[in-house]
Amino acid sequence: MEKAKARLFHPILIVDDDRIFRTRLVRALEDRGLRTHGAADSAEAVRLMHEIKPVRAIVDLRMAEESGLDVIQKLKAIDPKLAVIVLTGYGSIATAKEAIRRGALDYLTKPADADQILSIFEKADAPQGERATPPESAPSLAQVEWEHIQRVLADCDGNISQAARVLGIHRRSLQRKLSKLPPPEIEG
Repeated sequence: MEKAKARLFHPILIVDDDRIFRTRLVRALEDRGLRTHGAADSAEAVRLMHEIKPVRAIVDLRMAEESGLDVIQKLKAIDPKLAVIVLTGYGSIATAKEAIRRGALDYLTKPADADQILSIFEKADAPQGERATPPESAPSLAQVEWEHIQRVLADCDGNISQAARVLGIHRRSLQRKLSKLPPPEIEG
């Protein structure tokens, strides 16, 4: 437990090119008594890794110049023990798996709040016997389809006709799917 408390005093690095979100998250963590530093891109994150030596990082998946997955690799190359959480507005199972494969502790969709993030870090710091076991369930096909449609639509900048072409379905079929509520999330 002392090790977990000691980690709280080390700085946290937030890497996100969205200045407003980054500033809010930095402020929220600082309000909880944590030293927090924000970086707008990979180069600034690497510089801060060397300067402040954080033990925790929060990395946005989609940034203007570089994928958060690549940023994770760069940060973990500097400190393999770095605990990383990936945040994104474009959640998908494939990117979540890839983030974990590259060394992230967990993967949260935005808007994630500071308490959710700190909870994940605390669970990771808990002794092995006290850690919760990950859920054994898989997402439903409806959830996977919904995530895929949302990702393609985002990649097409919201253009439904273009997204329908990419998905290989009729525009009206896509509109019908989008008019339905997303399938419920799987309870873990």
